This record gives sequence, C-alpha cells and structure tokens, in this order.
Amino acid sequence: MYTKFGQFIDGKWQPSANQETYDVINPATEEIIGKASKAASSDVEKALKSAKKGFAIWKKTSPWQRSNTIRKIADLIRKKNETLAKWLTLEVGKPLAESLGEVSGAADIFEWNAEETKRIYGQTVESRFENTRVHVYYQPVGVVAALVPWNFPIILAARKISTALAAGCSVICKPDIIAPGCVMEMMNIMKEAGVPPGVVNLLSGDPASISSQLISSDIIKKISITGSTRVGKLILKQAADKVQRVTMELSGHAPFIVFEDVDIEKVSEMAIAAKFRNNGQVCISPSRFYIHENKKDQFVKSFVDKTKKLKIGNGMDEGIQLGPMTTKKRLEEIEDLVEKTKKEGAKILCGGKRPSGFNKGYFYEPTVFDNVKDNFTIMKQEPFGPLVPITSFKSYDEVIERANNHELGLASYVYTNSLEKAHRTSELMETGIVAVNTPVVAVAEAPFGGIKQTGYGREGGSMGIKDYLNIKYTHLGITN
Repeated sequence: MYTKFGQFIDGKWQPSANQETYDVINPATEEIIGKASKAASSDVEKALKSAKKGFAIWKKTSPWQRSNTIRKIADLIRKKNETLAKWLTLEVGKPLAESLGEVSGAADIFEWNAEETKRIYGQTVESRFENTRVHVYYQPVGVVAALVPWNFPIILAARKISTALAAGCSVICKPDIIAPGCVMEMMNIMKEAGVPPGVVNLLSGDPASISSQLISSDIIKKISITGSTRVGKLILKQAADKVQRVTMELSGHAPFIVFEDVDIEKVSEMAIAAKFRNNGQVCISPSRFYIHENKKDQFVKSFVDKTKKLKIGNGMDEGIQLGPMTTKKRLEEIEDLVEKTKKEGAKILCGGKRPSGFNKGYFYEPTVFDNVKDNFTIMKQEPFGPLVPITSFKSYDEVIERANNHELGLASYVYTNSLEKAHRTSELMETGIVAVNTPVVAVAEAPFGGIKQTGYGREGGSMGIKDYLNIKYTHLGITN
C-alpha cells in the first residue's frame, strides 16, 4: 500500500537513497499493511534544501493566494474523507466513525488557517518623537520541522502544516512510523491543491535519527512537536544549541471533577465520550476522576453500566466503539499498569483483561478502578489507554488542591450547575485547557496547549499562527 509513496521532497515522491523500508502493522489484525520508505541521511539533507528553496517561494506568495491554496486543501480533504479515514483506521485502529471525525476536524483546521492567513495584523504605535513613526509587523519564521505522533496523525499534521503555510513558512513533516500512510495521502492532496514544490516535504523513517538531523540543521528555524514529555525534553535540549523556536504539546493527565449538583446520567455519558475516544490514547483524555462523595456511587454505577455496553472490535466493522491499542508495546504497558494498580490496592469494577473472542489484535477491555488513592502510580503516570481510576472528595478546596497536584497541565474537566463554581474552578485549574460541562475541547478556533511539563506554545485559534511568525519593529524617521 505504500509503493505509491516514499519520501516527498521537492513536490514529488521518491524512494529513499538506500531503498530501505519498514513494516507498518494493522493493530486490529497484527498483519503487515505494507512496507513504507525509510529515509536515509542524504534524504534528510535533500528535504532541507528543498524546504529552504520552498520557503524562498512561499514567503513571497501573497496572503490572499496562500489563503486560496490552503482553502483548496480543506476542500480536497473533505472530498477524500473516506480514503483518509480508512488509512487512519488501518494504521491506528480507531473506529471508522472516529476516523471520519478526525478527517473532518483536519479540514476545519485548514479552513480556519486559510482565513487567518489574511489576518496577520501589524501595529502602528504612537512615536514619542514628532519626526519618527513606529511600526510593528510580522514575518514568517522560516523552515518548520513538524514532528507528528501516531495517535491523531491527520489532525496533528493539519495543525502544524496549515499554520506554517498560513504564516508563509515551508515545512518538513515527519509522521510516526506507526501511522505514515494517512499523512502521506495528505501530501498528494497538498500537491493537487497547488502548493509549490518544496513548500511541504515529508520524511518517513526512524523518528529519532530524522528529528535529530533536522534539528541540528541551520535551515530549521522552528520545531513543532506533539509527543511525550520525555521526548519533548530531549528535543528542547537539542534545539537550545541553535536557539530554535519550539512549540511543544506534550503529555497530559487530566482531572475530571464532578460536583454534587449535576445530572449524573448526563455527566457519565460525557465521561464515556471524553475518556474512550481513540481508546483513551489521547493527551487530553480524562485520567483522574474526582467525584463528590454524595454522588460517587451513582456515578460509578452509571459509568460502569455504560462502559460494559461498549462494543470492541476491528474499527473497520460497523458499530464498533472501541478499537485495539495501536501497538503491542502500548498493550503491554497497559497490562503492566493494571497489575501495578491492583497490587497497590485498587479494586477492578469492570475490565482488567484482554477481551475474549479475539485471536489477533492488540485489544484490551475498558477498565474501571475503585479504592484508588492519590499516591497510586496510575494517578501520576499517564495511562494513555482505557483505564479509569475513580476517587471521591468532600470539599471544594480539597478537590482543587488534589487536581492541581500534578506536574502535567494540559486539560481538565469540570461538571457543575453552579455558575460560581464553573467560573472559579475554571480559573483555578492549573491547565492550559478547561472543559466545563462538555467533553469537547479540541476545536480549530480555540488555542490548544498546556502549561507546566506539558510544554508551551499554542496551536489553533487566532493565537496559533503567532508561534510561526517573527516580530519586527521598525523605527522610521520621516525627515533627515
């Protein structure tokens, strides 16, 4: 399936210099989908030169023309949504309905940034001198390295690429080896939309070696990474040598706070939607559940009843709500964390094992824990899977303190019918994103990103493009 692709450099597909490939696995069947091209060091150098040339062209392209091209990409993504969604399900394992939703979200992001292209506003500042003028304006930062993870490859590639294009930058995109095909398909869409050769490039292969070589190059001026905190720190250290601009959206461990004044049935429904999307392999997935002690039993019963009804299977099959874990490694890590949580004293209310009836595939049952304490491993380590530790709280101040007692700060979820509690809690949460009475947080028009060791910088919204621009101030004397 990957023979029509390769390395996308200077507007065309080409095999790697050494002809090497790697296997891509379908997590639902454990079968090899195909062999994807593995970039050699010389391919990385070619991509860097291509992107440098592409930047020289794209930065001179008018904002309205850039906007028109980016909007064409959005239109083509919507036109080819089924093809892209099938790639996603085959490589990542998520249900086809979720994949279609991700593709739709990616198209929205390109559409949003097509509009932002025309709204890069400068500023005129009143000068203190009668004969000078002060102007502030923005210029594209340069060539961008876009490092894309495997869990949402289409939507995350869309965030990075569309924002870079809107700002006038060129891009070298590196998809993860687990899910390269869906991002490769996007390259063809961009070419069809009229993106000039060299403006968008793709390197497929070993993430560590490609990333290291890109970051060590003087050509790369900005890095955008979505990944683990561990990997983010390594990249940040390397980027420091070149003082490169870095946007990092790293690990999360989101608290899910339920106050006693809510409709538990509605809240548990939203909890299911938020928690089990992509089988919990989501950085914004709720990972620590704090339920008011007066409503905990009711919430647990409702949530467990709904969890048991979720249909597990191959994401290509109709009606499936939970696909497999994306990799064997991820499955084994989930199994280890479940065993550790049991040993630490938690009680399993449902799940806790691989489901019966599956001879192949990295499937694991959604698992709910009770009797969980704040010092358990699962309350500190990002589970990144369908694991739900539930605890209770008594007072407002207590739950705020416990929820904020974590080194990560990406997202948090708050459920209350009190306007006062909604506002106060939203303001007090030490996270970059807060969802109040909704399971939805990632939308094209809002800034996405975190604080603490979740990283810095934002993608999306009207603020996202600023991370791809340099600020220039000119003090202009109008007489001499």
